[in-house]
Amino acid sequence: MKNQLMWEEFEMKHDFKTPLLLSGISLGVLHTMNRCISAVATVHGLLNKHNGTYYEWRFGNVFYTKSGSGSPLLLLHDASPISSSYEWKELIQKLSADHTVYALDLLGCGRSGKPNLTYTNFLYVQMISDFVKNVIGGKTDVAASGLTGSFVVMACYTNSELFNKIMLINPESPEKLSRVPGHRSKIRKLILDLPIVGTAVYHLLCRRENIAYIFTERYFKNPFKAQKKYMDLYYESAHLSYNGGKYLLSSINGMYLNINIVKALSEINHSIFIVLGESKQDAKAIGAEYTKINPSIEAEFIRSAKQLPQLETPEALYEDMRIFF
Repeated sequence: MKNQLMWEEFEMKHDFKTPLLLSGISLGVLHTMNRCISAVATVHGLLNKHNGTYYEWRFGNVFYTKSGSGSPLLLLHDASPISSSYEWKELIQKLSADHTVYALDLLGCGRSGKPNLTYTNFLYVQMISDFVKNVIGGKTDVAASGLTGSFVVMACYTNSELFNKIMLINPESPEKLSRVPGHRSKIRKLILDLPIVGTAVYHLLCRRENIAYIFTERYFKNPFKAQKKYMDLYYESAHLSYNGGKYLLSSINGMYLNINIVKALSEINHSIFIVLGESKQDAKAIGAEYTKINPSIEAEFIRSAKQLPQLETPEALYEDMRIFF
């Protein structure tokens, strides 16, 4: 009884009702805004789900397309919540003339499932390996972009019998990949994982203006080649599945997808070919890192390209792929 009276006395001196009510209203408004942003971003249905199928993986459904005939070739886009297999759209038809081409949306991206979990390099190693075993059903060539290249390196290291030739397009620096989660990165992950506030932060990071900036400053050397439809599709990809891509982004920012690939890269006996956009920052240094770790690795630079030669200079990349595969 005494404790009850003390609490009531405290409430009289400090009226919590008003700030709690305002906080509740604010969160409600923020939640409504989050839902509206998601609905508007995906209303046009630009990423068509009907032209592919789903591999029912144990952690979520993985969307993929299959086209052409010939030796299998797996195309993997960069690991980012704004990315999807659309990254390969300009090349799939040409590659399908000589290969059975599989292009998938990584878990957490595009039309694939976006479960609430911590995404790690090992998770994607398992996903890629299981996809090759259960869908492709045999040894495959693979081309991977950006951070996803590290998944392929580790998948090949642990399941070498599943892979043939490997092409890495603008892979991450091995030095950068060796960085481990720290206090700040864990806080960034914690904020993004919050149910309502984290989603609002995700919307700020993945707003249309930011994606346009990424295309014109990071993805493309020539900003005039960055078509509006590319930005629209990447914007939609980020907001599918009620913004579930935020869990992947939080894991990326938390550095949970990083892994030291030096040992694996040095011991792999497969044919590895690296393609780098000549205008990408530190492209030459990254190429030198890979060839130093494994001197058998070949590196090629594509002129007039940065991070996404698949979309900016598809003809030049196709020539390299045609020769290598």
